Amino acid sequence: MHELGVVIEVVKVVENFAARNNLTKIDTVVLQIGELSSMIPKYVENCYPAAVDGTMLEGTKLKIEILPGNAMCKSCNKVYNLLQNRKECPYCKSKHWELLSGKEFLIKQIVAY
Repeated sequence: MHELGVVIEVVKVVENFAARNNLTKIDTVVLQIGELSSMIPKYVENCYPAAVDGTMLEGTKLKIEILPGNAMCKSCNKVYNLLQNRKECPYCKSKHWELLSGKEFLIKQIVAY
């Protein structure tokens, strides 16, 4: 499970951001995870308490937003969700597409109080 190592890095990034901006209390960390990324949101949630233990983020909330795995069909230029359509364009049935989103793993927001 590589999620723990990645979440530990997220904690370090947030702590560095807080230090640079003189933030002493963080309430919530909001992550965006693409549904096609290698990160499994449930595992990230499960790892978070261990990753923040003993840090300034201990006791903070984690919010995860899932970003859709969208592609644009190279045949008809329509946008569709790859997972929902099994990688086949629902409009023209082509299997030739260009990935638009879904592999992201981002810190979207740090909510301080």
